[in-house]
Amino acid sequence: HVQLAESGGGLVQAGGSLRLSCAAYEGSFSNYAVGWFRQAPGTEREFVAAITWSGGKTYYTDSVKGRFTISRDNAKNSVILQMNSLKPEDTAVYYCAASVDYDLGWGATGHSGYDYWGQGTQVTVSS
Repeated sequence: HVQLAESGGGLVQAGGSLRLSCAAYEGSFSNYAVGWFRQAPGTEREFVAAITWSGGKTYYTDSVKGRFTISRDNAKNSVILQMNSLKPEDTAVYYCAASVDYDLGWGATGHSGYDYWGQGTQVTVSS
């Protein structure tokens, strides 16, 4: 069992950067894969990025490739989503989630494949 908390959201102008952090404040998620999802008002929650337990594999949705980078530091119990060149369409609540499928062999992009979720952090990109 693990509990997650996101931080680092905020308001930024288009073209700017934000660094989101997902911390496990109860338990350790060194044995879990971790994903980031986002949800804008009136839309479905969508996959953004994911990383396996070792950090050896990463996955991104097409719209963020080349702009976002996911990384992890298991010693610090944290996963980072570095978001550069932000666009207004990146505006959403961002959630991190942990999966017991530590190597994402069952897939990285489906939210049903994740077992534990944080409460989310708001990211707003102004034009």
